[in-house]
Formats: sequence, C-alpha cells, structure tokens
Amino acid sequence: MPVIQTMSTAFIRTLREDPADADVASHRLLLRACYIRRAAPGVYTWLPLGLRTLRKIERVVREEMDAIGAQEVHFPALLPAEPYKATGRWQDYGPTLFRLRDRKDADYLLAPTHEEMFTLAVKDLYSSYKDLPAVIYQVQTKYRDEARPRAGVIRGREFVMKDSYSFDLDEAGLEASYQAHREAYDRIFTRLGLDYVIVNAVAGAMGGSRSEEFLHPSPIGRTPLSALTAGTRPTPRLSPPRCPRPLTPRGRDLPGLWTPLTPHDRLSCRGVQRPLPPPGRAGLDRGRHPEERRRRGDSPLGRARAAGRRRPR
Repeated sequence: MPVIQTMSTAFIRTLREDPADADVASHRLLLRACYIRRAAPGVYTWLPLGLRTLRKIERVVREEMDAIGAQEVHFPALLPAEPYKATGRWQDYGPTLFRLRDRKDADYLLAPTHEEMFTLAVKDLYSSYKDLPAVIYQVQTKYRDEARPRAGVIRGREFVMKDSYSFDLDEAGLEASYQAHREAYDRIFTRLGLDYVIVNAVAGAMGGSRSEEFLHPSPIGRTPLSALTAGTRPTPRLSPPRCPRPLTPRGRDLPGLWTPLTPHDRLSCRGVQRPLPPPGRAGLDRGRHPEERRRRGDSPLGRARAAGRRRPR
C-alpha cells in the first residue's frame, strides 16, 4: 500500500513568482509547481511530482509500443567511439557530441542517439534474413551539447527519449512498420490529451528516405513532440544471398557495419570492419595481421614447425 503524503510532509515547495531564467510558459509552470529544478544549463533534477508524471508518460508510451509488437531493450548511455567512427557520425555530430576518454586513453561518448547500438545488437543476435522482421525500442537518457539550451526540458543537454527501430526485409515491410509507428504515436498523444500536427521534417545526421515530426502548436511556435523517420542510414539490410560464398576468416574481409547479411555470415559479422595493416619488411612479422601470418606460415610458431620438417639434401 502506498503511503499517503500530506502537504506538510511532501517534498514540495512551490514558488510565488516566475523564475527569471524561465521564458516559456511550460518551463515557468514546471518550476513554480515544483516539478523540476535546474542543476546546470540544460540539465534538470526531476522532483517527486515531476518524476511521477514522467513515469506515467513512459507507461503510456510502453503500452502503445508493446501493442504494435515492439520489444523493449536498454542500451548504456556511455558508449565506445568505434561504431560512431565507422559510420562517420563521430565527425558529423561535431561539437554537439559529448566526448571523453578513459584512463587507457580510449575514446568514449555520451550517446546522443543509439542507431549504431541497435544495429550491432541485431547483427549480433540475428544471423539470417529469415529472422526478420524485428522491432525494438528503448526509453533512455540522451546527451547533446546544445549551444543554447532553452525552454526547460524541451531543449536540454540531458533528456529522456524513446527511440524505436524496425528491421525489415523489403520496402513493403518498411512502409508497414512506419505506418504502425505513426498510428502508435497518434494513440500516445491522444491518450495524453495533446494537440498536435504532423509535418514533414529533415532527418539530419540520422539520414532516411522519409521523415515527419509531431509538433504541438503553441503561442510562441511549434514545440517538437516526436520525430518519425523511414529508412535510417544505419539500418542493416538483411537480404537473401544472390549466390553462396565461403566463410571468411575472423578478422579478415569482414562485412562492413551496414553490409547485407547472408546465411554464410554467421561467424563473420561480429564486429566493425577493420582493414588489414600494411605488410612489414620481408622476413619480419611486424605489420602483418595474425590471420595473415598464420595463413602464410611465417609466424614464429609456423617457422619453427617448418624448420623441424626441413630435411638436409
């Protein structure tokens, strides 16, 4: 049984006057009603009333996403840089990206979005196009270094976002998934009692063949509620193979991050493509990939075995 709170014991302190740094009506109301408090520019603490409201909104979102057959996952907010470097978005995001390094000088980032992680998860678990279609989503915190955070939680540097991705066999499947998400968003905003309009949008760094935004018309302008994009760039196309091809050794000739998978890629699609380093000087192992050295038989162990089999003439 939940404990009934009274105003004398609740962690609530309302404000009589509008805060000086709040220039949007929704921002002023959230601060005055003790829903949030500012911790840093674009970063806010959710207080008990605000957190309860946020959790109810998340519940509605989860119910509607589950209704279209989507399955929830949860990726970390701290991510390695390699997948984002492979797709080019390590550079494309520019100063918007929060970058950091660990004690071993490895690059990391605070996730602005999770397309790369969704794609790698599907490539890791699904080995054939026969496993598709699949729809997965998450409700997770995102981070973007906005130059001018404004409007409270609407445009902040840390925010909670629901992102969903479908992995389809063909354009018809993509269109069906797009429409299912569109209808789910209609039901979400209707249940929340929000007025909205649907407009065409630009996908930006995410790419895509079609993009729409759900906007709330307000006196100061349209407030973005959600975005919907079809054919995002990192989505892998898992299509049937045109002709069989042999398995490639681990670490050599691996398919790229967005290369179509085939049933023959079961053992060779576990990571991002990394080209072989240039060969070193003749007679030295330096600069050669371990797989290449083993194949040529010029690794230290291979040379020792070859010397043991050599017979004098």
